[in-house]
Amino acid sequence: MILVPIKNTVSAKQRLASVLDQPARTQLAQAMLTDVLTALRDWENRPTVGIVTSDPYATKLAAEYQFEVIPDPDNPGETSAIEMATRVCVERGEDSTLVIPADIPLIESWELQEIYKHAPAEGSVLVPAGDGRGTNGAFRRPANLFPLRFGNDSFKPHHAAALGTGKRCVVLNLPGIAVDVDNPADLQQLLSLPGDTRAQRLARSWNLTADLLTSGADAV
Repeated sequence: MILVPIKNTVSAKQRLASVLDQPARTQLAQAMLTDVLTALRDWENRPTVGIVTSDPYATKLAAEYQFEVIPDPDNPGETSAIEMATRVCVERGEDSTLVIPADIPLIESWELQEIYKHAPAEGSVLVPAGDGRGTNGAFRRPANLFPLRFGNDSFKPHHAAALGTGKRCVVLNLPGIAVDVDNPADLQQLLSLPGDTRAQRLARSWNLTADLLTSGADAV
């Protein structure tokens, strides 16, 4: 099962507050989520998709795309949400889990196929963020092979945990999945890269200057 955790989009992306007001940050979070779910929808023969959320926008979008919603009413954070959703998957007898974030708007269907193509019969696949610090894709088979702990520096702990299972761990570098948007420097990167995703079109419509994004990055 593919799990996409999404918190409250109304208060999303606080680390962009130096360059965007909250309504704009909400728009961006919703656009990125739409880009991610569109890539999933466009992937033929995909596994089951579960959106882990209680956010009204995400719930509505999941229904439109005919994806399951795994309710997360307590909304304690990404790590706890995935722990809960993983338990749901294990109880259902799901063979594996793939966790991807909702803020990787350049993700493409072929990248998801690559993850499953390289997935061991028992083991894991990890996709690092572009900075090598975060984890933007985590495949586990069995579904609860090791616990996931998300944050700015999650990749090394995840890699160590995966190796600690004694099962094979594949590390894939995938260009679209690598691009997440958390801070002004990330937003500047999104604007500079080729593509025409919803998030890119939205960000370009704001006509943000390089000076503003640079000064915003310094303020974070």
